[in-house]
Amino acid sequence: MEIKKDELLNLVSDKKPEDALRLLSELFPGKIVFTTSFGVEDQVITDMIFSNDLDITVVTLDTGRLFKETYKVFNKTLERYNKKIKVYYPDTSSVEKMVSEKGPYSFYRSVENRKECCHIRKVEPLNRALRGMQCWITGIRATQSSSRDDLNIIETDKDRGIFKYNPLLNWDLPEVEEYIKVKNVPCNILHDKGFVSIGCEPCTRAIRPGEDFRAGRWWWESNSSKECGLHEPTNNKNKDQLI
Repeated sequence: MEIKKDELLNLVSDKKPEDALRLLSELFPGKIVFTTSFGVEDQVITDMIFSNDLDITVVTLDTGRLFKETYKVFNKTLERYNKKIKVYYPDTSSVEKMVSEKGPYSFYRSVENRKECCHIRKVEPLNRALRGMQCWITGIRATQSSSRDDLNIIETDKDRGIFKYNPLLNWDLPEVEEYIKVKNVPCNILHDKGFVSIGCEPCTRAIRPGEDFRAGRWWWESNSSKECGLHEPTNNKNKDQLI
């Protein structure tokens, strides 16, 4: 099936996230995937998918450096919905080579080292998870980062040749938290301790009052874009058609 970005945007732009997710699951049967890191936004989308029994594959990337609290909400999610979540791990040989040559905390020494670690532990496993897929569901919200405030709910990841749907893009944090409360969705307890964006344990801290949403990620990098590479834009601007 061939469909253009603008056509897809028109199909979902006026729909509630649950309805849009259902439509996309029907448009891309067996070729649609949602990636969760078990943060509060991702838990909202997981609930929408599992509670409505949608034909969307849910996957997570286990970097090997996650918080124990993240594993706990992972397990609670499995128990709550009795659905499978597919796990992707980083390539063992790549991790072994990096850590053997640079040590376990190389990412603190330079932005280049940190991006190398993110690529090995997150980007490469994501590429495997998305291989052969046609639509990728994400938990991105526009207010999470200045680099995300000009996105559309439908984007085209041109490097991977895949559509991205961002169902919560225009939601604010209180809306997300209200959904979690009303639906009684399992939630990472670190959110109650000031952790608004939860990634790998060595690279994540709670934010202080008044700090930016992304201040708790890679806080030692004063001039970094605060992105790990999963959602960075590509340079190909002209391809609006799925390949």
